[in-house]
Amino acid sequence: MYRPEIKVLDCTIRDGGLMNNWDFSMDVVKKVYRALWAAGVDYMEIGYRHDTVQHDVTKSGIWRFCPEEVIREVIHGVAEVPGKERPKISVMADIGKSVESDFLPKAESVVDMVRVATYDKQADKAVAFAKHCRALGYEVSINLMAISHCTEFEMHEALEAFKEAPVSVVVVVDSFGALYSEQVAYLVQKYQKYFTGKSIEVGIHMHNNQQLAFANTIEGIIRGANRLDGTLYGMGRAAGNCPTELLLSFLKNPKFDVRPLLDVISEVFIPLREKVEWGYLIPHMITGVLDEHPRAALAWLKKPERNEFGKFYQLLLEGVPIA
Repeated sequence: MYRPEIKVLDCTIRDGGLMNNWDFSMDVVKKVYRALWAAGVDYMEIGYRHDTVQHDVTKSGIWRFCPEEVIREVIHGVAEVPGKERPKISVMADIGKSVESDFLPKAESVVDMVRVATYDKQADKAVAFAKHCRALGYEVSINLMAISHCTEFEMHEALEAFKEAPVSVVVVVDSFGALYSEQVAYLVQKYQKYFTGKSIEVGIHMHNNQQLAFANTIEGIIRGANRLDGTLYGMGRAAGNCPTELLLSFLKNPKFDVRPLLDVISEVFIPLREKVEWGYLIPHMITGVLDEHPRAALAWLKKPERNEFGKFYQLLLEGVPIA
């Protein structure tokens, strides 16, 4: 599957941070950054950039907010990897949680790309935010969240709006881990039709509720998606994501080297997995099969009856809120 247009974005610190409240030490983030650099990964999504005025910075790790000086400490604190291009740095902006004033002009920032995360009903706001970030000089992407909950009309309206956005990528996001390969193929091709004649690539961001994140990413590649998301050891919200180490091993681009990823997984993420629970678990499978938000499974796994899977399944079928 060698295709030189393919670029890989690792979002371990951002998506994985949803599982440990972004409580990664500076040392860990530097190790991840250097490993991704040595492996030839194209982008590192280092966290969110959320408005610190409306969110209490004492309740989350710093990677939920990613102030410039903290990212700069990572960039300047890691020794250069000879013969390799450094990963570009991405931050995610959530519509409704991020504000335009959070972003400096690109000339004053070490951030390269802003990924605007939006739901279909916020598409116009996402386009406006994307225009602002592009005017500042950043690369810009739009992630259309929870696509499995969009009707055809809602998807059409959002994609029509995105056609006018100054973005380089629009990402198919399987937020609930509910999609199968046929749906991924359909969505990637649908997105491509909307962006025919425009310099907009289609991206893939999959969750592993049904153990399909890697397979569905491959399906996206087959259908022409050139921007691929992954996380180290699959660390991400709930069931996690397509593992970056699997993805690099599948892609036949000689610039990639999986060995630095294996080393940082051994050193950092195997011990972390003993403290923080992510990955394929039956409650996550159930929410994926039923196309339910993963918060239900995350709440259930905190209960004494966490292993009563049949009960959890029945409660979701009956529409009982899990809190």
